[in-house]
Amino acid sequence: MRSKLRRKAQSPNLKTEVLAGITVALALIPESLAFAAIAKVNPMVALYTSFCMAVVTAIAGGRPAMISAATGSMALLMTTLVAKHGVEYLFAATVLTGVLQILIGILQLERFFSFIPPSVIAGFVNALGILIFLAQLQQFVGEPWQMYVMVAVTLVIVYLFPRLSKAVPAPLVAIVSMTLFAIAVNLPVRRVGDIGQITRSLPSVHLPAVSLSLETIAIILPYALTLAIVGLLESLLTAALVDELTDTRSSKNQEIKGQGIANVVTGFLGGMAGCGMVGQSIINVRSGGRSRLSTAVSGAFLLFAIFVLRDLVQQIPMAALVGVMIMIAFETFDWNSLKTLRKTPLPESIVMPITVAIVIWTHDLAKGVLVGVILSTVVFGWQAAQIRATTTQHSEVKTYHLSGQLFSGSANRFLELFDYQHNSKRIVLDFSAARLWDWAAADAVSKVVKKYQILGKQVTLSGLNPESQAIAEQFGLMQLADFDWFVDQSA
Repeated sequence: MRSKLRRKAQSPNLKTEVLAGITVALALIPESLAFAAIAKVNPMVALYTSFCMAVVTAIAGGRPAMISAATGSMALLMTTLVAKHGVEYLFAATVLTGVLQILIGILQLERFFSFIPPSVIAGFVNALGILIFLAQLQQFVGEPWQMYVMVAVTLVIVYLFPRLSKAVPAPLVAIVSMTLFAIAVNLPVRRVGDIGQITRSLPSVHLPAVSLSLETIAIILPYALTLAIVGLLESLLTAALVDELTDTRSSKNQEIKGQGIANVVTGFLGGMAGCGMVGQSIINVRSGGRSRLSTAVSGAFLLFAIFVLRDLVQQIPMAALVGVMIMIAFETFDWNSLKTLRKTPLPESIVMPITVAIVIWTHDLAKGVLVGVILSTVVFGWQAAQIRATTTQHSEVKTYHLSGQLFSGSANRFLELFDYQHNSKRIVLDFSAARLWDWAAADAVSKVVKKYQILGKQVTLSGLNPESQAIAEQFGLMQLADFDWFVDQSA
């Protein structure tokens, strides 16, 4: 599926970009209402957020065609703040979240996000796909049989309509046709208007009604810091996915600043913190969106829809949106990662499934990614500590051909590689395929050399690269043992 989406990458088309943005806007409305319920705020707060995040990131962001809006992961982090201190503190926390993100961008700290390994990214994407699918299953509870039929028809339209025409995005065709049909026959299915109250009101500048004091900062800073990190994590992973789908590159640092600016503006317009959305971004890309125009249209049409088309929008059947989101869930999941999993060594292969499991268990993408990164680090450290040695014997010279990384984690293993009582008079430690990383490595080599010297044997260190040689010189190994880049083993 990813290869199909890449083949769609082409020069932006005005009609395609506008229709893609409209499709995304219609799908954003019910999700925004649901996220407002999670955060326990007025539905319009989430709708204002989605409008503002989309429009501002379209202008200031670094990833064209990516959609940013109110998200479930961010909404979950706000619940306690709203319950304890009220929505005004949420607005203040949103502004501070944006300020922190702008500072992260100015300090160019995005490089730390590059340490997230591919297996963790695959786990993040797969977990998100599963969560999107599970969320749609909850929509069927208590619904009549007509709901199931409409979802099935929606999926048929989404997958088969592109074979007839690609002039209009298939998800948009499905949503419009299902809405008209539901209105025409008055189907007893749940509509968008049943989720939350949509009012005809435009966002306006609103200064958070909180005191500007250290006490207020102490209250909102922990929430703002968490929101800033989680928001950037999800946004940068979404940007990386859109990069892959469109076979283009984005400016991650600019995206960080753009997210920050968007959250500052959102907070002053009575919204809650938002970030990049994988599902909606895939809808945009699949519908042909490639430029900033589609992102801007999604936000602008969202506001137009709730202000001018409110009555019609409230009649959209949830079944149509559920069908579209089921399609997105399947396209979000990285099916190729399952094939790769079978070829990956066991220690590395467990990272992706554990990341998925943590995210699904906690419903928190940040926790899953954090556990995945820690686990990947442990696996890497364990693999790096596996230093090995093979030996060759030429006359009175025994050579240990070392391979691997010698550092504090592998130092003890290194000391166990040698047969100190062997009767060879000369010992060569060949580091051509190994490297010294720290003083613990140099200390381990020193211990080996001293043990052999106590037994009256000559030790030569060979094949050290310039970096390893510099560490050896600083530690004083030059005075302790002989050095030679090339050893004549026939001597």
